[in-house]
Amino acid sequence: MKTPLVILLSLNLLSHAHAESWPAWRGDLAGSGTTAQKNLPTQWDKKSNIKWRVELPNRGNSTPVTWENKIFVTQVVEADDFRSLMCFDLKTGEKLWQNGVTYSKKESTHRTNPYCSASPVTDGERVIATFGSAGVFCYDLNGKQLWKQDLGPQEHTWGNASSPLIYKDLCVLYHGPGPHARMVAMKKDSGDIVWDWKEPAWDCTGRTDGFKGKDNDGIIGSFSTPILVNTGKRDELIMTFPLEIRSFAPTSGEILWTSKGLNPLVYTSPIYSDGIVVAMGGYYGNSMGIKVGSDEKGDITESSRLWHEVRSKGGIGTGVAHKGHIYFLTSGGIGSCIDMKTGKEMWEERLSGGTRGSASWSSFLLSGDRIYSVHQSGQVVVFKASPEFQRLAVNEVGEQTNSSLVPANGKLLLRTHEALWCIGAN
Repeated sequence: MKTPLVILLSLNLLSHAHAESWPAWRGDLAGSGTTAQKNLPTQWDKKSNIKWRVELPNRGNSTPVTWENKIFVTQVVEADDFRSLMCFDLKTGEKLWQNGVTYSKKESTHRTNPYCSASPVTDGERVIATFGSAGVFCYDLNGKQLWKQDLGPQEHTWGNASSPLIYKDLCVLYHGPGPHARMVAMKKDSGDIVWDWKEPAWDCTGRTDGFKGKDNDGIIGSFSTPILVNTGKRDELIMTFPLEIRSFAPTSGEILWTSKGLNPLVYTSPIYSDGIVVAMGGYYGNSMGIKVGSDEKGDITESSRLWHEVRSKGGIGTGVAHKGHIYFLTSGGIGSCIDMKTGKEMWEERLSGGTRGSASWSSFLLSGDRIYSVHQSGQVVVFKASPEFQRLAVNEVGEQTNSSLVPANGKLLLRTHEALWCIGAN
């Protein structure tokens, strides 16, 4: 049995968060989407309970990250072929700096997925961002470029969105999807590659549990961001791929275990809580719950899978776990609560209470027993994390967004296609 000291050290190992900072997409290494901040705003509109709003130079889908009083957000300037990282002052919204790279080579993406859709990551000394085919860039917190790593082109008809994470002295990134997809660990202080795993070509012949385009050419690929958790005696890097979920040893890239059962197209990141990993696919997506401990090896599909649902309701944004339940949202705006151990559905509701503004690509934010759900219209629904549905508030800013909310010193940050908003009283 672990001593309290060992448990504490393990928890410290897996957290780079400083006080109330939100240093990575979904906040922490485990991608939990959970904040310890409890007194976040629940009521606002575009004229009330807004501290500041600053215009952005172009549309964008990425979610900001924060470190103390600085906000970092990736941003494309489409007219100039410029891919960049911007830094703002949290207190005032003032732009402190912007740095990036001009990249004019053709890179395919979906019309609704602008370049620079991945969030950056920071450890308080450096901030690292991926600009797709243009490379991975590392800056200090004042905007000076420290290094660049070229991981080759990214080629997928819908582009890319997976965000980097920082673990110990490594920056880990899924550079995909597409024919050159790979999971890479780089030295965070130099960009030198430590390990490099090439993703195989997935055989999806005859699959009907996937998205079919207008020419019936099935879309295959993962837009997931990996998570890093301690499942017992070891740290594991867990990632959802087409058809399966895989666990890697984060320092070496060794594959620890796999579990089959997903469909060819995956958007969401895995969700981990209390020794259970839940993985969800997109578009007729298969979902499954997997029990993990500390010594799983090889294919654990039969030995460790708790439940498996074919053609389930997995969406594009990632959900949250709270007291044995998973809360998630379909791209059409239908929210669900399921039991983590069994997959049993507890409730299903259209979160907005109507059809207007219900579609969503964003991921949930959990604060205490409140869940924040961002919708493409700029609407944010607040509801209770409970096996009985209870809507608490519906808020509007009237600007389109595909980003997720970020907690920031008792306030909320919302990135829309037009602006960056800081929600909360002065």
